[in-house]
This record gives sequence, C-alpha cells and structure tokens, in this order.
Amino acid sequence: MALLRIQSDWYIYFWLLYCKIYSAIIWLFGNHCRGTDKARAVITSGIGGQSLGSLHRVRTRRKKTQQYHRTKHVVALARRPSYKRIVMAPGSSTAHAMMEDKEKLLAPATIRSRRISQFAPLLIALVGLPARGKSQLAHRLARHLNWNGESTKVFDCSEYRRRHMALYGSHDIFRADNQQGSAIRRQSAHEAVQDAVIWLKDGNSVAIFDGTNITREQRRELSDYCLSDMGFRILFIECVCEDQELLERNIIEILHYSADYKDMSEEEAVDDLRKKLEHYMRQYEPIDAGLESIGFVRVENMGETVTAHKVAGQKESGILGYLSGMRGLPQTIYFTRHGESEYNVLGRIGGDAALSARGQLYARALADYFNAMATIDPVSVWTSELRRTKQTAADIHAVKRPVRALNELDAGICEGLTYEEMQERFPQEFAWRDQDKLRYRYPWGESYIDIMTRLRPVLSALEDEHNVVVVGHQAVLRCMLGYFLDAKLDELPYMNVPLHTIVKLTSYGYKYKVEMIKLPVECVDTYRQQPKNCSINRSTAEALTTVPSHYDTLPSNLWQSPTEAQL
Repeated sequence: MALLRIQSDWYIYFWLLYCKIYSAIIWLFGNHCRGTDKARAVITSGIGGQSLGSLHRVRTRRKKTQQYHRTKHVVALARRPSYKRIVMAPGSSTAHAMMEDKEKLLAPATIRSRRISQFAPLLIALVGLPARGKSQLAHRLARHLNWNGESTKVFDCSEYRRRHMALYGSHDIFRADNQQGSAIRRQSAHEAVQDAVIWLKDGNSVAIFDGTNITREQRRELSDYCLSDMGFRILFIECVCEDQELLERNIIEILHYSADYKDMSEEEAVDDLRKKLEHYMRQYEPIDAGLESIGFVRVENMGETVTAHKVAGQKESGILGYLSGMRGLPQTIYFTRHGESEYNVLGRIGGDAALSARGQLYARALADYFNAMATIDPVSVWTSELRRTKQTAADIHAVKRPVRALNELDAGICEGLTYEEMQERFPQEFAWRDQDKLRYRYPWGESYIDIMTRLRPVLSALEDEHNVVVVGHQAVLRCMLGYFLDAKLDELPYMNVPLHTIVKLTSYGYKYKVEMIKLPVECVDTYRQQPKNCSINRSTAEALTTVPSHYDTLPSNLWQSPTEAQL
C-alpha cells in the first residue's frame, strides 16, 4: 500500500509540471503573435513602397521595450496629416530628430492657437477715458470676486505713475507729443502688468489692470502677451459714459478724492482735468469688434447697457452677470443689530428670544430716528425671520421685508447655551472655535463661511439699493459690513458691532464712509475677543478670560435704574 501511494504522488507531480510547461509555451506564442500583428498594422498603415526585407530588418533590430515605445509614438504622429512624411520612415534614425525640429519650429504657434484652460488665471484690462467709472467698477468687481472665493487684486496704473513723479505737475504729461510723459506712462503700465502677472503666477485667480488702454496697439500687445507668452485668459472691459449727470458726478469725485489734485485750487483742478480729458480724447480708439479679435464687455453708463463679444469661460460668464446687474448710483445703507434680547442679558447665544425691556426701548428710539427722516428721504427695512429683529423694526413707518438669509448663525447643538456651559459640556469644540472662528462649524450648525455663502444674493441686491435699513444679528452684520468695507476675511469674526448702535455707510467712489450712531439706551456688551490660549488643554479660567459679563437671571427692574444696568 505504501508503494502504490508513492507512485500515485509521482504521477500527480509530473502532471502538474506538464501543465505548467504547456501554459508557458502557449503564453509566449500568443504574445509573439500579438506583437507581430501590432507591428504589421502600424507599418502597413504608414508605408507604401518599402520592401518586406527592409521591414523585417527594422523589426528585428528593435528590442521589445523600444518597439512598444516607438510603435506608440508613430501611431500618435500618424493621426496628424502634416507628419505623413515622418511616419513613412518608421525605421529611420533621423525621424525622431525631424519630429523634434518640427515641434520646436511650431512651438510659438501651438501656444498661441491652443485653447486656454478655463482654470487658467484671468487678467481683466479696463478700457476707457478718465471719469468713466473704471476705478469704481474695478474695485466693486474685485470685492465681489474676493467674496466669492476668487482671489482678486486691482493694479491701478495711476498709482504706478505717481511713483515716478514726486509731485503731479499738470495735464502736459498726458499729451501725445510729450515724449518724456509718454515714456513714464508706458513704464507705469508695464510695471502694473508685471505685478499683475506675478500675482497670477503666485496662484491667485484674477488680476484687474486699471488703466486706460485707449489704443488698439496697446490692447493687441497686452492680449498677445497674456495669451501667447503667459497662457493666461484675458478679458477687456470698456467703460463708456454718455449720461451727463453721471459724468459730472464722476468728475466731482475725481476732483475731491484724486491725489493728483489735492494741492490744487478748485479752479485749477477743473481746468487741468478738462485739458487732460481733451488729450485722451484725441488718442482714444474705441474697441471695434470688426478690427480687433479680442473678447470684451462694453459697459455703458455704469451698467445701464451691457454688451459682450467673444466672452467665454466660467469666470467671465460670472463677471458678465455681475456687470449686468450693477448700477453706479450713490447710496446710503444703515445697519443695526436688533434691540437687546433676553438671551443677550443672560449671555446665551442663538435661539429666538424676545426683546428685553431695554430692547423694546431701543426699538422705539430706532423708530423715532427713521420716522423723522421719512418725510425727507423714506427708507425700506430688511429684517431676518427671527422675532427679535421684527420686534425691533415694528414701529418704523416703512415697507418691511423679512429675509431668511439674514437669520443669525445657527449654533447647532450649542443653541441657547452660555459660553460657560459650552466650556463645561464641549470644551474641545469651544477651543476649536477659538482657534479658527471664521471656518469653525458648530456640530449640526453653521460657520461664518456658511453665512458668507448664503449672503451672496443679498449683498448683490443691496449694492444697488439706497436708504435701506438692515436689522440683523451680530455674526451676519459682521459679514455684511466686512464686505462693504473690504475687510480681510480673518477679521470678520472679531469686528465689533455693538447693540443699540446704527452703523451708517455712505458711498463715495468705490469706498464707503462709516458713521457710528449710538442711541441713548443702555444695553449689555456681547463682544468677545479671541483669547490668547486656544489650546484644547487650557484651563476653564483661560477659556473664559474674554467672555463678557452677563446676568444669570432677568432682573425685573433692569430698564428702570441706569446704575443697575452697569454689570
């Protein structure tokens, strides 16, 4: 029995060895046939009159790895009709050199003619005469793009010109026959464009070149440089103004706020600016779609009419939409938080609490303030959907519009808690919030970034409104004020927007003047600074260092005694 078992084991061993050898032979034979078929298909498709012997010699001289690489390369070239002569000599030692020389010769044309990626950086070049609203458009557009996540910066050609001139002399620098002045202006434009290129190369999305670019030659050179040399996308925006009232307002703003005229008398400044405009008008060549192959948007009278030509791309389409809804009218906007709420008194966050007794006093004082203006300049009121803002605006004689996007930041699982309770229940969350208040999102709640996102349509609408009173909440108003004041994003969560205070914004040019109007009604202070120690291992005392004082219960006579209101 032992002998039979040994013999059966040997039979199994030889059978397995035979199967292995047979499989290896089949695999080698099949691989050889596939390689032969590929070589034959490539060579016969590209060769007309070569002999079979020469083809055999070409194949036998190549190693397997080289054959696969060369075959793949020749197939790619065979798709291009202009390279047929190169493909017809697959075994030639000079074919690869010829191909490299051909690509070197065509390199500039290839860069120029290739389609620029939609993800490529975008340079926006403004076109137009002075006092046509170019700078206002540039800065408003930059503010809009930055808010939407497109890192944008304005490069003002006039600022670069002032660096080359200790003091602005007169309009003579803008004369076409002034060689020295022309050289300074060309150098200034070159430096502005170079800084814009550096900005885009550093990974930013959009650069806005705020210059006149009034000649076709200037626009052609700039377009060629961006498309051919840098591989950037470029969009020209031409500003045209035929509205005399708007034009006069732009001229007045230039005379009041331009650094060129700060040391001139009003009469001298008006005369100098008039002659400067005459110099530019003699040189100005409006964009002509029949003569220039560039993509552009023409904005007439600050958004009254907007036309587009060869505008393509995601960024460009979004910019076109923004310009279509833009208006260049002066505006005044009022922002105020709701009156002091019961949660404010108790130091609790979020919720939908009603106004405290002092908050009701502020609501009446606020109504008296705006109702007194109604006969001269009526206002409209925007509130959130929460009752404390509606109660605050209840007595104002104006149309009221509740807007859901103005609701306060949702604190998620921390809604209705005090900072002390947050530290006690969720110390790690409390520390993470202090580390990055802008991006921190409450569990099941929101972050400041989320508020910025839902505020986008509200801000776009508010830019073209006048005499609007926004009754909102601390986090929401921080974001809205940060937008109009062009604040840095990391500064938004720590902007101080006190209770019982009206924040009045008045536009001048592309900037806003801020006026704080404190109404005489006492209230608690809800502002909390960022603590120095934001570690998750900090002590409770360190975490609560900057927490503002508050009551533990609602005093019944809080509104009666001013001295008792001091915490």
